[in-house]
Amino acid sequence: MDQPQWYAVYTKSRFEKRLATLLGDKQIEAYVPLRKVLRQWSDRKKLVDEPLIRSYCFVHITPDRYDDVLHTPGAVRFVFFGGKPATIPARQIDTLKAVTGSNVEVDAISLGGLRPGRQVRVIAGPLSGITGELLRVGTANKVVIRIEHLAQGLILSISPLLLEAVSM
Repeated sequence: MDQPQWYAVYTKSRFEKRLATLLGDKQIEAYVPLRKVLRQWSDRKKLVDEPLIRSYCFVHITPDRYDDVLHTPGAVRFVFFGGKPATIPARQIDTLKAVTGSNVEVDAISLGGLRPGRQVRVIAGPLSGITGELLRVGTANKVVIRIEHLAQGLILSISPLLLEAVSM
């Protein structure tokens, strides 16, 4: 029997959390990375959980559960890479969980055509030990780290001095 793998699923707009709940009802492990965002209405401000990566839900399944996922309201299709559903390395999901579970300010960006750079590791702070591909160091100590098989990245508000190159 195949071992479960992580896959990315495109969702209907603003349906990420609902899809994760519906998949959980089917005994399918689903993960949507969330971040806290301060929203302001005319009468109040409130911290709300918002998906870090819009229109994505990650599922931990074997290939025989593809149809179970796709027949769930809100699921659109799997993310494909090389003609088959793209597997997401477990370490990348662990990185997302660590980043969203920390107190580091995180934003998602589209990576578009950025070129791959060096593999780096965070050497201090709450994200110590996390590795990723360094794409860019921006202003105000924001670092872009690439997530494999997705056209997404994470912007971390940490000092580049907290990174070290990883020899592969």
